[in-house]
Amino acid sequence: MSRVTGGDHPKEECGVFAVCAPRQDAARLSFFGLYALQHRGQEAAGIVSYDGEVAHLHKGVGLVSQVFNEENLGHLHGDLAIGHTRYSTTGSATLRNAQPYVIETLEGPLAVAHNGNLLNAPQLRRELLERGVGLHSSSDTEVILHLLAGAGRSGDWVRSIRTFMAQAEGAYTVVALTADGVYGFRDPWGLRPLVLGELESGGHVLASESCALSTVGARTVRDIEAGEIVRITHDGYEISQGAPPQLPSFCTFEQIYFSRPDSVLAGRLVHQTRQALGRQLAREAPVEADIVVPVPDSGTPHAIGYAQESGIPYSEGLIKSRYIGRTFIQPSPELRRIGVAMKFNPLPANLEGKRVVLVDDSIVRGTTSGPLVELLRKAGAAEVHLRVACPPITHPCFMGVDMASPDELIAANHSVEEIARHVGADSLAYLTVAGLMTALEAESGYCNACFTGRYPFDDGTVALQLGRKERFAEVLAE
Repeated sequence: MSRVTGGDHPKEECGVFAVCAPRQDAARLSFFGLYALQHRGQEAAGIVSYDGEVAHLHKGVGLVSQVFNEENLGHLHGDLAIGHTRYSTTGSATLRNAQPYVIETLEGPLAVAHNGNLLNAPQLRRELLERGVGLHSSSDTEVILHLLAGAGRSGDWVRSIRTFMAQAEGAYTVVALTADGVYGFRDPWGLRPLVLGELESGGHVLASESCALSTVGARTVRDIEAGEIVRITHDGYEISQGAPPQLPSFCTFEQIYFSRPDSVLAGRLVHQTRQALGRQLAREAPVEADIVVPVPDSGTPHAIGYAQESGIPYSEGLIKSRYIGRTFIQPSPELRRIGVAMKFNPLPANLEGKRVVLVDDSIVRGTTSGPLVELLRKAGAAEVHLRVACPPITHPCFMGVDMASPDELIAANHSVEEIARHVGADSLAYLTVAGLMTALEAESGYCNACFTGRYPFDDGTVALQLGRKERFAEVLAE
């Protein structure tokens, strides 16, 4: 779950991690797994472990390294654990909405952590309340927890998950902890990622991205596919189909921006894929220039690809402070006004008199692009040509990325020429949807709804009508 705040990129989602590691410290493994997934959520983090008798929980608001220390990790006993690092789409960024959630059932503890967004969460919440189930948060993850608990009275958790999947609408990757093991499952469209790994020291893990597997010393076994359920116990793992797979609709932004560059998606290193996007952008939108400069860090591989294809030298032009925005200390009004200057410093010696191709991965609201162009000009750039390694974002997302209002999307309300004038660029060009798919080496299998307005629901191809868009916006607002 994520939201667009502060910067001009969509803020991703959440990171989930689960581990069953016989005779090992599962909580510590989860800590390092979540640390590797920190880019997916920086508002809150939590871990639930199970020692065979008691489920232990610790969670808090902040970065993984701020929430956990040796003392509180030392209380999370057991060789089963799940963890979560969070951005919020539904539910505010408060401790009560931090994950995982855990309750006691007749079959023992049940804990759940979730990445995505349930479109019918308000209806499901209402049904739970009508049944007398008390809810303590505004997060749809708590709804998932109680739906699983209500269907799990037989102790057959795979059956409970299948029952949930028959009720749920929307995007979800879920990890769950029970007395007999950990589980993971994905929605039938496969919108959010989940990968299975095997620990060198014995046992198995689940993670949102493969980068977390290597961090804890695990090798990748395979991706969990759309609609699949994986059950991991001390004896190994079992995979079954929980719901019939629908039209594959993996979120394209995982390739463009969300996932860490050292993760592997669709059999290819994300960094390589982003270079391919940059190369395709250079073919589609060439320009005469002296240097190619990335918007760091997310635009760097795209810029490398653009430079490779165009033959224009790659150069650093902006230095990014990686710690701005990672603190609870708020800037003064004066610092807020200069905004981008808190994050980026230009390198005048590299920019003086140069015609610059500035490459970014995406533009959402256009709030950062203008100040960046101005920074380059003040540092001596003769021209600034902005190139964006994805298509214009023209439609809201309802699947876990908080772009729910067209009003906040600059490309939904302005032409490319108008945006270029707005940000002060000498020229502006975006990658086309066709070019995006060419670079991904795929004809289908991805959700491009934020670019096209064709959402992966109903029959999997029909665009949402205006009335349904309004209903979904109301769903997210409740």
